[in-house]
Amino acid sequence: MLAERDRLLAVLIDWMQDNGVEPDGSFYLRLHTVDMNGEMNLEVGAFAAGTGDELVVAGEMSGGQYVVLRYCNHSIRAHRLLFEWAESQQIGFDTDDSDAGVNWAGRFEIYITDPRSEPRKTRWQTELAFLSK
Repeated sequence: MLAERDRLLAVLIDWMQDNGVEPDGSFYLRLHTVDMNGEMNLEVGAFAAGTGDELVVAGEMSGGQYVVLRYCNHSIRAHRLLFEWAESQQIGFDTDDSDAGVNWAGRFEIYITDPRSEPRKTRWQTELAFLSK
């Protein structure tokens, strides 16, 4: 999954440079469907104004309340911590199960650190933002 994220981020960054688009905010990874033992449906994007084309399309972040955790480096630990905390607070996420995995209405990894300026992912400040029910 992370190799695909990196590939898609590179494509997006090249497209933005070629089209004169500068982000208004952070780059992100959005997980639409998660199957830890199979394939995942994901997208990468940037908070930016514009309409896109056949390769890059405009989208929206689902509205509502998000549970957010900022971390640096330890992604698996951060995800585990966020899930454990939400469970202890009896907070559920806006998901539904399907044959393809768990469908998320809003599950984001938002890269506070600009990947164009810091190539070492272990130094990225990242926010997990999961839409709650």
